[in-house]
Amino acid sequence: MSHPLWLIVPAAGQGKRMGADKPKQYLPLGEKPILAHTLSRLHRAFPAAHLVLCLDSDDRWFNPEWVPFAQWQRVTGGAERMDSVLNALHAINAQEDDMVMVHDVARPCVTSSDLLTLYHAAQQHPSGALLAMPVADTMKRANAEQLSAATESRDRLWHALTPQSFRYALLRRALEHAVTGQCVVTDEASAVEALGHAPRLISGRRDNLKVTHPDDLALAAAIMASQVAQASDSAQSSESAQFSESKRSC
Repeated sequence: MSHPLWLIVPAAGQGKRMGADKPKQYLPLGEKPILAHTLSRLHRAFPAAHLVLCLDSDDRWFNPEWVPFAQWQRVTGGAERMDSVLNALHAINAQEDDMVMVHDVARPCVTSSDLLTLYHAAQQHPSGALLAMPVADTMKRANAEQLSAATESRDRLWHALTPQSFRYALLRRALEHAVTGQCVVTDEASAVEALGHAPRLISGRRDNLKVTHPDDLALAAAIMASQVAQASDSAQSSESAQFSESKRSC
């Protein structure tokens, strides 16, 4: 990596839409909680990165053993995602041009290929970059009674995903501007856009699911199982090709 990479993972939310007895990042996904899977995926792509984990000050579920990073620190999360990320930016000793990547703790299915593609794109684009998906479904606008009032054009519409990656100085300035200017931002990219910048959209995999509702847990488990199977099939195909090549060389 040509610049140090800081991974910020906001994990102070309560996940009330899950209707569970604990925050959703601690719900089990197979043998590990969602948080542990997410950190493992990030570490697989960026083992030398510095992790900044934003946790609620009263968090009683977190276990440091779930963190695979050698370099990491815990910071107190804020009332909103933006506050948590800004707390993290204030807490780290980063240089202006250092790369910062923010990822939802509830996206445990992100792949190394998407992570690395995003990192390289953000390095090359001064306004940063984010994983996203072009909208494929018909988009409806509802009225106050939740009746379909209009069909919106999906031309050039994208679903924003995470991670989202920017230079440290730009992201900090954008979030500080959003706080002082009372701007409404829903992700890091929207804060950067409010400064007049245009982050690059990087087409990501559609299985980068965000666990939000109870039935998402089963879907995330199925996605991860499929990803493991695909990786195994790919490795076997590679070994078979190498064996065939060695036989021809004999």
